[in-house]
Amino acid sequence: MKTRKVYSVDSLAGAQRAVQAARDAGIGDDDLSLIARADIELERIPEQQKDASTDFKHAAMRGAGYGGATGLLAGVVAAVVPPLGITLAGVALTTLAGAAVGTWASSMVGASLPDPIRRKFEDEIESGRILIVVDAEGDTLDRVENALQHSGAVHLPYDEPSAMS
Repeated sequence: MKTRKVYSVDSLAGAQRAVQAARDAGIGDDDLSLIARADIELERIPEQQKDASTDFKHAAMRGAGYGGATGLLAGVVAAVVPPLGITLAGVALTTLAGAAVGTWASSMVGASLPDPIRRKFEDEIESGRILIVVDAEGDTLDRVENALQHSGAVHLPYDEPSAMS
């Protein structure tokens, strides 16, 4: 499973050095993103490297899990209660319906919230620092951590499992 780590640099030139160091350490563009103050993002950061500004993806994943589990539980209970008479196919349908409803409801809420990294490091972002977000695992994570620190990036206290890995 990939782990998400966050690093901070004080300038666009520092961010460019850190991104190149991460690429040289084996991180692909899909596992590397940048977060900065809105005026810096709009003017200077390439679109493909901007991180989502909301918690949409993570909320949708959580909603699918919780909704699916709730649907499964409801389906199993309904199958066990004889007057309801739901079959195993009905259990599967309630599981899918629960996952769909959970995904939809959670993603709507998540779309209105800033992502967790933006919430945690709001002061860093507002002071003009640029955050480098890396998703990696194992040896690659160790290599990129060393490479980023040698490039001048500062590791911030955020080590979480990556929701999309």
